[in-house]
Amino acid sequence: MSIAKPLKKAVAAVILDLDGTLINTDGILGDVLKALLLKYGKQWDGREAQKIVGKTPLEEAAIVVGDYELPCSIDEFVTQITPLLYDQFCNIKALPGANRLIKHLSGHNVPLALASNSPRAYIESKISYQQGWKESFSVIIAGDEVRAGKPSPEIFLEAAKRLNIEPSRCLVIEDSLPGVTGGKAAGMEVVAVPSIPKQTHLYIAADEVINSLLDLQPELWGLPPFDDWIDCTLPLEIWHIGGPVVKGFGRGSKVLGIPTANLSTKGYSALLSEHPSGVYFGWAGLSTRGVYKMVMSIGWNPYFNNTEKTIEPWLLHEFDGDFYGEELRLVIVGYIRPEANFTSLESLIAKIHEDRRIAERALDIPLYLKYKDDPYLKGSSL
Repeated sequence: MSIAKPLKKAVAAVILDLDGTLINTDGILGDVLKALLLKYGKQWDGREAQKIVGKTPLEEAAIVVGDYELPCSIDEFVTQITPLLYDQFCNIKALPGANRLIKHLSGHNVPLALASNSPRAYIESKISYQQGWKESFSVIIAGDEVRAGKPSPEIFLEAAKRLNIEPSRCLVIEDSLPGVTGGKAAGMEVVAVPSIPKQTHLYIAADEVINSLLDLQPELWGLPPFDDWIDCTLPLEIWHIGGPVVKGFGRGSKVLGIPTANLSTKGYSALLSEHPSGVYFGWAGLSTRGVYKMVMSIGWNPYFNNTEKTIEPWLLHEFDGDFYGEELRLVIVGYIRPEANFTSLESLIAKIHEDRRIAERALDIPLYLKYKDDPYLKGSSL
């Protein structure tokens, strides 16, 4: 896949967080809070989400009740929100790379623990909807089974004890700052996968910070490497996105010399929060023109410091003119790399052309080529 990196430290077990690390609970929690706060005549402000990441349900409730000055006690708020959350647990999706990671580690008999600030009943309910997860963990430990939740190291030390492995030989994978703090306080190695965008700089205590679970390299920790990369690409469970081509920032052709066909992100906020920023590839269908190879970026484009997450596909074909307003349909089949920042425009352009070469070559592989005939590209409804 790339030049082998030196081993960071050999570990013997992995301790995983649940919410925000393995499953995408942020959207569901936001929806439930929005509905509940409306009953009090208040409006949920998504920016509050940063305050409650990694907290216990009781701590979350205390923050919401305090910040919104709700006329109820913290316990009353927990009583009201709990059934609403249970109703939504069945809709929680695994984050990209979560199933792959759990399957890989348990398949190689790596001792695996789940350590979450959530109460035991919440954890049991959430993972019951994720096939094969419960059996994969030798240890599951909840926030209501220890005296203090994260950022206290107690939950991690207890997990190591139950795994019968020295804390210093455990690798923690976490999305939140309280989780990272707790893992380091327990004397463990910690990989952070920040769940809130543009917060990477806050994770200085972590031993490694990655963009998503798709980017984890277990071999850096002395664990068996993934063997599913094909010619610098990672096959994904395919997904679709489409809409009219809109005017972007005007820099694709002008600044980069690369004519991207931007898609509007309206109506796709849930899908965009589901998929990590990075470079993907697949097939693009234009209703009046045909099907073409495509490489695309999803993300914040750190070089240009976007304020919103964008979808910028590059159709790998020379067109005579632009096609603003035309219906564009994409089938995303694989992943190339995480989003990165660049020190110069030249290095950014060089990387984009390298992404193009990787995508062009990969899309001739039968595994990816077969999706050129996906009915969605021709305009059939899903």
